[in-house]
Amino acid sequence: MEIINDINQMQKRAEALRNSGKTIAFVPTMGYLHDGHLALMRAGRELGDVLVVSIFVNPAQFGPKEDFGSYPRDLERDSALCRQVGVDIIFHPAAEAIYPRGFQTHIEVENLSRGLCGDFRPGHFRGVATVVAKLFNIIKPHAAVFGEKDCQQLAVIRRMTADLNLDVQIVGYPTVRETDGLAMSSRNTFLSAAERQSALSLSRSLEQAQQMVREGERAPGRIEQAVRETISREPATEIEYVRVCHPESLSELKWVEDSTLLALAVRVGKTRLIDNRIITTKPGRE
Repeated sequence: MEIINDINQMQKRAEALRNSGKTIAFVPTMGYLHDGHLALMRAGRELGDVLVVSIFVNPAQFGPKEDFGSYPRDLERDSALCRQVGVDIIFHPAAEAIYPRGFQTHIEVENLSRGLCGDFRPGHFRGVATVVAKLFNIIKPHAAVFGEKDCQQLAVIRRMTADLNLDVQIVGYPTVRETDGLAMSSRNTFLSAAERQSALSLSRSLEQAQQMVREGERAPGRIEQAVRETISREPATEIEYVRVCHPESLSELKWVEDSTLLALAVRVGKTRLIDNRIITTKPGRE
Protein backbone atom coordinates (compact mmCIF):
# COMPACT_ATOMS: atom_id res chain seq x y z
CA MET A 1 0.00 0.00 0.00
CA GLU A 2 1.30 3.43 -0.99
CA ILE A 3 0.80 6.69 0.88
CA ILE A 4 0.96 9.68 -1.46
CA ASN A 5 1.04 13.23 -0.11
CA ASP A 6 1.92 15.18 -3.25
CA ILE A 7 -0.84 16.25 -5.66
CA ASN A 8 1.28 16.04 -8.80
CA GLN A 9 2.52 12.58 -7.85
CA MET A 10 -1.06 11.40 -7.28
CA GLN A 11 -2.20 12.80 -10.61
CA LYS A 12 0.66 11.13 -12.48
CA ARG A 13 0.01 7.82 -10.69
CA ALA A 14 -3.70 7.99 -11.54
CA GLU A 15 -3.00 8.85 -15.17
CA ALA A 16 -0.57 5.95 -15.49
CA LEU A 17 -3.13 3.56 -14.00
CA ARG A 18 -5.83 4.71 -16.41
CA ASN A 19 -3.45 4.50 -19.39
CA SER A 20 -2.62 0.91 -18.44
CA GLY A 21 -6.32 0.00 -18.54
CA LYS A 22 -6.88 -0.08 -14.77
CA THR A 23 -10.12 1.18 -13.25
CA ILE A 24 -9.89 3.34 -10.14
CA ALA A 25 -12.39 3.22 -7.28
CA PHE A 26 -12.26 6.04 -4.74
CA VAL A 27 -13.50 6.52 -1.16
CA PRO A 28 -13.07 10.04 0.25
CA THR A 29 -12.76 10.27 4.05
CA MET A 30 -11.67 12.69 6.75
CA GLY A 31 -9.91 9.88 8.57
CA TYR A 32 -10.34 8.44 12.05
CA LEU A 33 -11.87 5.47 10.30
CA HIS A 34 -14.60 3.21 11.67
CA ASP A 35 -16.43 0.15 10.34
CA GLY A 36 -18.72 2.35 8.28
CA HIS A 37 -15.74 3.68 6.33
CA LEU A 38 -14.36 0.17 5.95
CA ALA A 39 -17.69 -0.97 4.49
CA LEU A 40 -17.40 1.79 1.88
CA MET A 41 -13.89 0.60 1.08
CA ARG A 42 -14.99 -2.99 0.68
CA ALA A 43 -17.66 -1.80 -1.73
CA GLY A 44 -15.04 0.22 -3.58
CA ARG A 45 -12.79 -2.82 -3.74
CA GLU A 46 -15.47 -4.49 -5.87
CA LEU A 47 -15.80 -1.52 -8.21
CA GLY A 48 -12.27 -1.09 -9.48
CA ASP A 49 -8.88 -2.65 -10.04
CA VAL A 50 -7.22 -0.07 -7.80
CA LEU A 51 -8.74 1.33 -4.60
CA VAL A 52 -7.73 4.84 -3.52
CA VAL A 53 -8.78 6.35 -0.19
CA SER A 54 -8.23 9.99 0.65
CA ILE A 55 -7.66 11.05 4.25
CA PHE A 56 -8.09 14.79 4.46
CA VAL A 57 -9.80 16.85 7.15
CA ASN A 58 -11.22 19.54 4.91
CA PRO A 59 -11.10 22.97 6.60
CA ALA A 60 -13.44 24.48 4.00
CA GLN A 61 -16.42 22.49 5.25
CA PHE A 62 -16.09 23.56 8.90
CA GLY A 63 -17.63 26.75 10.24
CA PRO A 64 -15.69 29.10 12.57
CA LYS A 65 -17.37 27.64 15.67
CA GLU A 66 -17.21 23.98 14.59
CA ASP A 67 -14.84 21.22 15.62
CA PHE A 68 -12.10 21.39 12.95
CA GLY A 69 -9.32 21.72 15.52
CA SER A 70 -10.57 18.88 17.70
CA TYR A 71 -11.67 16.54 14.90
CA PRO A 72 -9.92 13.20 15.65
CA ARG A 73 -6.85 12.36 13.57
CA ASP A 74 -4.68 9.22 13.63
CA LEU A 75 -2.96 8.43 10.33
CA GLU A 76 -1.04 5.43 11.69
CA ARG A 77 -4.25 3.78 12.90
CA ASP A 78 -6.09 4.67 9.69
CA SER A 79 -3.29 3.27 7.55
CA ALA A 80 -3.41 -0.06 9.37
CA LEU A 81 -7.17 -0.30 8.85
CA CYS A 82 -6.85 0.59 5.16
CA ARG A 83 -4.24 -2.10 4.71
CA GLN A 84 -6.59 -4.67 6.27
CA VAL A 85 -9.31 -4.06 3.68
CA GLY A 86 -7.02 -4.01 0.67
CA VAL A 87 -6.59 -0.29 -0.05
CA ASP A 88 -3.91 0.27 -2.68
CA ILE A 89 -3.23 3.99 -2.25
CA ILE A 90 -3.90 6.49 0.54
CA PHE A 91 -3.90 10.07 -0.66
CA HIS A 92 -3.06 12.29 2.32
CA PRO A 93 -2.42 15.88 1.20
CA ALA A 94 -1.71 18.90 3.34
CA ALA A 95 -4.37 21.62 3.59
CA GLU A 96 -2.00 24.21 2.10
CA ALA A 97 -1.56 21.99 -0.97
CA ILE A 98 -5.31 21.66 -1.55
CA TYR A 99 -5.91 25.36 -0.79
CA PRO A 100 -2.72 27.23 -1.75
CA ARG A 101 -2.22 30.91 -1.10
CA GLY A 102 -4.57 32.94 -3.27
CA PHE A 103 -7.13 30.14 -3.70
CA GLN A 104 -10.48 31.68 -4.68
CA THR A 105 -12.48 29.17 -6.74
CA HIS A 106 -15.45 27.39 -5.21
CA ILE A 107 -18.30 25.15 -6.35
CA GLU A 108 -21.79 25.66 -5.00
CA VAL A 109 -24.80 23.43 -5.68
CA GLU A 110 -27.46 26.02 -5.03
CA ASN A 111 -30.82 24.48 -4.13
CA LEU A 112 -29.67 21.18 -2.66
CA SER A 113 -27.27 22.99 -0.32
CA ARG A 114 -30.16 24.86 1.29
CA GLY A 115 -32.34 23.50 4.07
CA LEU A 116 -31.52 20.61 6.42
CA CYS A 117 -27.84 20.88 7.40
CA GLY A 118 -27.39 23.83 5.05
CA ASP A 119 -29.49 26.02 7.35
CA PHE A 120 -27.22 25.30 10.32
CA ARG A 121 -23.85 25.01 8.56
CA PRO A 122 -23.61 27.90 6.08
CA GLY A 123 -20.87 27.30 3.53
CA HIS A 124 -20.50 23.64 4.49
CA PHE A 125 -21.69 22.15 1.22
CA ARG A 126 -19.71 24.66 -0.81
CA GLY A 127 -16.65 23.31 0.98
CA VAL A 128 -17.73 19.71 0.36
CA ALA A 129 -18.46 20.22 -3.35
CA THR A 130 -15.22 22.11 -3.90
CA VAL A 131 -12.96 19.56 -2.24
CA VAL A 132 -14.70 16.58 -3.87
CA ALA A 133 -14.35 18.17 -7.31
CA LYS A 134 -10.65 18.76 -6.62
CA LEU A 135 -10.18 15.18 -5.41
CA PHE A 136 -11.91 13.86 -8.54
CA ASN A 137 -9.49 15.90 -10.68
CA ILE A 138 -6.49 14.66 -8.72
CA ILE A 139 -7.39 10.98 -8.33
CA LYS A 140 -9.30 10.59 -11.62
CA PRO A 141 -11.58 7.79 -10.36
CA HIS A 142 -14.02 5.80 -12.46
CA ALA A 143 -16.29 5.30 -9.42
CA ALA A 144 -16.58 6.94 -5.99
CA VAL A 145 -18.42 5.59 -2.94
CA PHE A 146 -20.27 7.79 -0.41
CA GLY A 147 -22.28 6.82 2.66
CA GLU A 148 -26.04 7.36 2.60
CA LYS A 149 -25.97 8.57 6.23
CA ASP A 150 -24.86 11.94 4.84
CA CYS A 151 -27.93 12.08 2.61
CA GLN A 152 -27.70 15.78 1.75
CA GLN A 153 -24.00 15.47 0.96
CA LEU A 154 -24.72 12.54 -1.35
CA ALA A 155 -27.46 14.51 -3.12
CA VAL A 156 -25.11 17.48 -3.57
CA ILE A 157 -22.33 15.30 -4.97
CA ARG A 158 -24.68 13.52 -7.38
CA ARG A 159 -26.00 16.86 -8.66
CA MET A 160 -22.55 18.41 -9.00
CA THR A 161 -21.24 15.37 -10.86
CA ALA A 162 -24.17 15.44 -13.29
CA ASP A 163 -24.16 19.22 -13.77
CA LEU A 164 -20.42 19.37 -14.49
CA ASN A 165 -20.46 16.24 -16.67
CA LEU A 166 -17.82 14.60 -14.50
CA ASP A 167 -17.03 11.11 -15.73
CA VAL A 168 -17.40 9.45 -12.31
CA GLN A 169 -19.98 6.89 -11.19
CA ILE A 170 -21.36 7.97 -7.80
CA VAL A 171 -22.29 4.99 -5.61
CA GLY A 172 -24.31 5.38 -2.39
CA TYR A 173 -23.79 2.85 0.39
CA PRO A 174 -26.37 2.16 3.16
CA THR A 175 -25.78 3.55 6.64
CA VAL A 176 -23.72 1.24 8.83
CA ARG A 177 -24.88 1.03 12.44
CA GLU A 178 -23.52 -0.12 15.76
CA THR A 179 -25.22 -3.16 17.29
CA ASP A 180 -27.36 -0.81 19.42
CA GLY A 181 -28.58 1.05 16.33
CA LEU A 182 -26.43 4.19 16.55
CA ALA A 183 -25.25 5.29 13.11
CA MET A 184 -21.47 5.00 12.91
CA SER A 185 -19.62 8.31 12.95
CA SER A 186 -16.12 9.47 13.83
CA ARG A 187 -17.80 11.96 16.17
CA ASN A 188 -19.31 9.14 18.27
CA THR A 189 -16.01 9.07 20.13
CA PHE A 190 -16.92 12.44 21.65
CA LEU A 191 -20.01 11.00 23.40
CA SER A 192 -19.92 10.14 27.08
CA ALA A 193 -21.60 6.91 28.18
CA ALA A 194 -24.73 8.81 29.24
CA GLU A 195 -24.79 10.85 26.04
CA ARG A 196 -24.50 7.70 23.96
CA GLN A 197 -27.63 6.36 25.60
CA SER A 198 -29.43 9.59 24.73
CA ALA A 199 -28.12 9.35 21.16
CA LEU A 200 -29.92 6.04 20.69
CA SER A 201 -33.15 8.04 20.54
CA LEU A 202 -32.25 9.05 16.97
CA SER A 203 -32.46 5.57 15.47
CA ARG A 204 -35.34 4.70 17.81
CA SER A 205 -37.35 7.68 16.58
CA LEU A 206 -36.72 6.73 12.94
CA GLU A 207 -38.11 3.27 13.65
CA GLN A 208 -41.07 4.87 15.40
CA ALA A 209 -41.77 7.01 12.32
CA GLN A 210 -41.67 3.94 10.09
CA GLN A 211 -44.17 2.21 12.35
CA MET A 212 -46.48 5.23 12.25
CA VAL A 213 -46.50 5.14 8.45
CA ARG A 214 -47.14 1.38 8.49
CA GLU A 215 -50.19 2.09 10.66
CA GLY A 216 -51.52 4.64 8.19
CA GLU A 217 -50.09 8.01 9.23
CA ARG A 218 -49.31 10.18 6.19
CA ALA A 219 -49.07 13.71 7.62
CA PRO A 220 -45.42 14.89 7.77
CA GLY A 221 -46.16 17.31 10.60
CA ARG A 222 -47.49 14.61 12.93
CA ILE A 223 -44.59 12.31 12.12
CA GLU A 224 -42.03 15.06 12.71
CA GLN A 225 -43.68 16.01 16.01
CA ALA A 226 -43.64 12.42 17.27
CA VAL A 227 -39.93 12.14 16.40
CA ARG A 228 -39.19 15.43 18.18
CA GLU A 229 -41.01 14.28 21.31
CA THR A 230 -39.12 10.97 21.42
CA ILE A 231 -35.73 12.66 21.11
CA SER A 232 -36.55 15.56 23.43
CA ARG A 233 -37.40 13.19 26.28
CA GLU A 234 -33.72 12.22 26.47
CA PRO A 235 -31.27 14.34 28.47
CA ALA A 236 -28.60 16.41 26.72
CA THR A 237 -30.40 16.44 23.35
CA GLU A 238 -30.97 19.58 21.30
CA ILE A 239 -32.77 19.12 17.97
CA GLU A 240 -31.60 21.14 14.98
CA TYR A 241 -34.11 19.74 12.52
CA VAL A 242 -36.46 16.85 11.85
CA ARG A 243 -37.67 16.86 8.27
CA VAL A 244 -39.83 14.65 6.06
CA CYS A 245 -38.77 15.30 2.48
CA HIS A 246 -38.35 13.98 -1.04
CA PRO A 247 -35.38 11.57 -1.16
CA GLU A 248 -33.78 13.17 -4.24
CA SER A 249 -34.79 16.85 -4.34
CA LEU A 250 -34.91 17.11 -0.51
CA SER A 251 -37.96 19.35 -0.91
CA GLU A 252 -40.60 19.35 1.81
CA LEU A 253 -43.65 17.15 1.28
CA LYS A 254 -47.28 17.77 2.13
CA TRP A 255 -48.01 14.04 2.25
CA VAL A 256 -45.91 10.93 2.88
CA GLU A 257 -45.41 8.87 -0.24
CA ASP A 258 -43.58 5.64 -0.94
CA SER A 259 -40.62 6.14 -0.48
CA THR A 260 -39.99 9.23 1.70
CA LEU A 261 -36.85 10.47 3.40
CA LEU A 262 -36.92 11.34 7.08
CA ALA A 263 -33.75 13.21 8.02
CA LEU A 264 -32.66 14.69 11.33
CA ALA A 265 -29.79 16.43 13.07
CA VAL A 266 -29.41 16.53 16.84
CA ARG A 267 -26.79 17.83 19.21
CA VAL A 268 -26.15 15.40 22.03
CA GLY A 269 -24.09 17.30 24.54
CA LYS A 270 -21.56 19.11 22.34
CA THR A 271 -21.62 16.47 19.60
CA ARG A 272 -23.61 17.01 16.44
CA LEU A 273 -25.13 13.82 15.00
CA ILE A 274 -27.13 13.22 11.83
CA ASP A 275 -29.24 10.26 10.78
CA ASN A 276 -31.94 9.42 8.28
CA ARG A 277 -34.17 6.68 7.01
CA ILE A 278 -36.29 6.00 3.95
CA ILE A 279 -39.77 5.36 5.32
CA THR A 280 -42.09 3.31 3.15
CA THR A 281 -45.80 2.68 3.01
CA LYS A 282 -45.48 -1.00 2.17
CA PRO A 283 -43.82 -3.76 4.24
CA GLY A 284 -40.45 -5.08 3.11
CA ARG A 285 -39.42 -2.01 1.12
CA GLU A 286 -37.18 -0.18 3.60
